[in-house]
Amino acid sequence: MVGDIDMPFPFDNSYASLPEAFFAPANPSPVSDPAFIALNRELALDLRIDPDKLDSPEGLAYLAGNQVPDGAQPIAMAYSGHQFGGFNPQLGDGRATLLGEVLDKKGIRRDIQLKGSGPTHFSRRGDGLSALGPVIREYLVSEAMHALGVPTTRALAAVWSGDQVRRETMEPGGVFTRVASSHIRVGTFQYFAARQDHENLKVLADYVIDRHYPASRDSENPYRAMLEAVIERQANLIAHWMSFGFIHGVMNTDNMAVSGETIDYGPCAFLDDYDPAKKFSYIDQGGRYAFGNQSKMAHWNVTRLAEAILPLLGKAEDEAVKEAEGALDSFPDTFQNAFQKRFTSKIGIAEEVEGDWELVQSLLSLMHSNKADFTLTFRHLRDAVGDGNDQALVSLFDKQEAIREWLGQWRLRIQKEDVGTENARDLMMKVNPVFVPRNHRVEEAIQAGMKKDFEPFHRLDKVLRNPFEEQAEFADYEAAPKADEIVCTTFCGT
Repeated sequence: MVGDIDMPFPFDNSYASLPEAFFAPANPSPVSDPAFIALNRELALDLRIDPDKLDSPEGLAYLAGNQVPDGAQPIAMAYSGHQFGGFNPQLGDGRATLLGEVLDKKGIRRDIQLKGSGPTHFSRRGDGLSALGPVIREYLVSEAMHALGVPTTRALAAVWSGDQVRRETMEPGGVFTRVASSHIRVGTFQYFAARQDHENLKVLADYVIDRHYPASRDSENPYRAMLEAVIERQANLIAHWMSFGFIHGVMNTDNMAVSGETIDYGPCAFLDDYDPAKKFSYIDQGGRYAFGNQSKMAHWNVTRLAEAILPLLGKAEDEAVKEAEGALDSFPDTFQNAFQKRFTSKIGIAEEVEGDWELVQSLLSLMHSNKADFTLTFRHLRDAVGDGNDQALVSLFDKQEAIREWLGQWRLRIQKEDVGTENARDLMMKVNPVFVPRNHRVEEAIQAGMKKDFEPFHRLDKVLRNPFEEQAEFADYEAAPKADEIVCTTFCGT
């Protein structure tokens, strides 16, 4: 039991109390034969939810969408968005239902949302359902990102629906329960800006300030302060996930949460061999959201946020534009500083000095030209500190003379008094994971799950909960994919 909580969900809803223009009422659609795939008991406890009550027929009914829990106010949120550069004035939750909010153990407000729970007012002729594959992918990757320390939405549960969903073929369906600091997106602001609804635009901004950026309220211009806070979080977020080789795959403005959490794990993937131009998403034909483009796209997205809130930034247009530009000018340096710090840490340097960034860049260039595995390169680099064994690292490179020359330069830098080999090794162990959700392992879990075999899913989930620790019994999960295991393309769930 969790305290004296009687209700399965201790709801304390606020978004549903906003004006009706913000959402449409929505009730989940029942599924025929639900069964648990996974229940995140640790997260439930953090949310002040009794996991034993969730792990019951009644709890399963709530998480499958077959029953609405007491205190819930199910809604589908309204938002717009730029999708691959093209603006759609009305998107909204087409296959998701926000059940409500809870206050977690730290008093932080968290949304609880069902994905794949059936059609809503915003479904645009879609079925509102989810195939099982996207449910498995989002559960595994969101929890892996959390274990890596990246701000992210979380996975509370994955449920087998017992129904078939039509995509390219008929596939098993599922329902995913997502937890977020909020589901407010850049596209939520664009929704009201597109309608020139400045009254509700201000309501939304005030709500975001109160919920996510309360310190902004004390600023001379609270809305610029909010914009600056969003920019800072986004710049740091992108640098953080790129340090693990993550590619979001669909960084549309409706997939960027103003809270600074990674949201919407659709066609996402992790780098195997390092290539800045690498993309996996089938729908990203032009590579707009390729690995190396992600900071530019985040900057583009927060620029759209600034455009949307111009009426709040100043009384006159020129004044508002000046405020927006002043805030946006900070993004490139904020990102680059965070990016460099992440990557210099990955080679064991805590305090960057002149020449260190060039050392990182030369390693990345060698990795690219040799098609070296991203995770394994940094994983084995820590073993090469001092007079350590560098054979595992060198074997990843075709041009071994070049990487040995780089190692010589790097060792000279590490041996300097302000770094030291032990400090460097300790730092690298904290920032270079042994395990990431490799695409072929995620695909393995998905394909087995389609046959209702969830052993690969649970095994991978267990591995990814301790990504920085060597786990001898799971050593095979460290390996890069074999030629016939390589995943070239990932897909959105719609």
